[in-house]
Amino acid sequence: MTITDPISDMLTRLRNAIAVKHTVVKLPYSKLKLAILEILSKEGMVSEVNKVGRGIAKSLEVTLKYDENGDSTIHELERISKPSSRVYLKATDIYSPKNRYGFYVISTSKGLMTSKDARKNKLGGEVLLSIW
Repeated sequence: MTITDPISDMLTRLRNAIAVKHTVVKLPYSKLKLAILEILSKEGMVSEVNKVGRGIAKSLEVTLKYDENGDSTIHELERISKPSSRVYLKATDIYSPKNRYGFYVISTSKGLMTSKDARKNKLGGEVLLSIW
């Protein structure tokens, strides 16, 4: 089976794990997924991201983060730019989704960064996903 959109697959696996309250999710490895998950880790949405295995058997283990009530720190994950419909924003058009409670992950010429960092650095790019 070939996955045409690995980022959407990753988001679906995270959503499903959160729905059943799993603490660890195992994902196929890619540099782009690792960069996105490192941003989520830096922003406090997931506890830990580890690269496991070697060669073709590499994968990512993501430890999800829950609050004291058992609710996930991730409330919504949404894919914005899709393979069939790319979405690009200029630096002046970047805003925070959900009344500043969330952020976008944007692919810029300087690498992946959050919408806050992209605005600060005056960089536009492709809006990959929205998180809050």
